[in-house]
Amino acid sequence: MRKQLLLIALLFLPLCLVAQEQDDSNSAGKEAKRSSSRILTGLSGGMMLHAGYMFSDSPDKIFSNTGLGNPDYVKALPKDGACFGLGGTLRLHLIDHIHLGAEGHVSTMPLMKTGSNVRNAWGGALCDYYFNLGNVRPILGMTVGGGAMRRLYVPDKEAVAVPAGTTDSTYYNASYTRTPFFLMDPYVGMEIGLGSHMAIIVRIDYLLAFGTSKSSLSENVQWSNFMTPGGPRLYVGILFGKLKK
Repeated sequence: MRKQLLLIALLFLPLCLVAQEQDDSNSAGKEAKRSSSRILTGLSGGMMLHAGYMFSDSPDKIFSNTGLGNPDYVKALPKDGACFGLGGTLRLHLIDHIHLGAEGHVSTMPLMKTGSNVRNAWGGALCDYYFNLGNVRPILGMTVGGGAMRRLYVPDKEAVAVPAGTTDSTYYNASYTRTPFFLMDPYVGMEIGLGSHMAIIVRIDYLLAFGTSKSSLSENVQWSNFMTPGGPRLYVGILFGKLKK
């Protein structure tokens, strides 16, 4: 009888070991899944509209053109103004406190009512910190990337007067320059949750653009120099995705 019980026990031992290994494997898988879910807590993306106010030290820097004409005429040109535009963003949510993703925007600053404008197009990688206050999530972050500033100058006169006492004939009725730049864009804002899959985002930033230009019409701007016009922008948009755990 004892031999029979021992034989039965030996027969069931491999089955018990297999079952135990299966349980250990399932537990490890669940723990890994829980660990993964704690790291990646959401995914979101959406569109944002913005408006802002841009300014520069002088009209020469606004248009980046040395051939604008009579100095008195140049002094009367605008050196600040409002801008508007739109863009989009896509983000991963990590450990329920960090956004890591990318964004891109286009912003236009119309000038002089002649078709003149300054247009910025930029994009880059973003990283910000956020915390949860109920349905509100304050955010503080930075975008790093690059873009281009396009300046179109169209005078409000048919011809630009040549300064007295000069023989230089290199003056233009209109000009277009394009300046690439590297950027750092600090921002602060908040998200207002509208459930677990939708939120409104409100954000303020100040884009810091640094660049160089090789255009014969442009100033000699070095990579270490801050480019203007620049100023704050207010963004309002809507986000979709998995916004909560």
